[in-house]
Amino acid sequence: MFMITKIENLEKLQLLLVGNNPIELSKILDRLNEVKGEKINTAFAFDLRSSLQCLLTFKPSHILIDDNIGKSELSNSINRLQSQRKTKDIPITILKNSNYQETVSWGALNFILKSNLTGELLYRSLLNSSKYRRAQLYFQQAYRKRKGQLSRMLQIS
Repeated sequence: MFMITKIENLEKLQLLLVGNNPIELSKILDRLNEVKGEKINTAFAFDLRSSLQCLLTFKPSHILIDDNIGKSELSNSINRLQSQRKTKDIPITILKNSNYQETVSWGALNFILKSNLTGELLYRSLLNSSKYRRAQLYFQQAYRKRKGQLSRMLQIS
């Protein structure tokens, strides 16, 4: 089961919030509601299975996962989301309770501590992760293109 909420106005961000605590997810949504003049569409999922079900109807531009879902579920979620064609290029941010906890980082572009988290800080962090992911994809594409050009030049010589 998932729920979609909207915040009206300017820039559009499609955010999938994944976590096993509805109270904490609602606090995150409240913080995002603090961001004035921005449009944020959110969908909620409570585990990997509901995340995949949500992806059938919701196309996120960013995925935010609470590390309270557990290390195993977090690892499985990130690995599965990064291996699917529909979601492999979507930036993933992990919300952490503590900087001392070991967190699985495969595929996660960003980590945000929950303590002292504001809506503006969260919003800017999500935008920065999206920009970083786009730059990463651009450089991968440019590398593949240049690599092919270089190999063709070497074959001609």
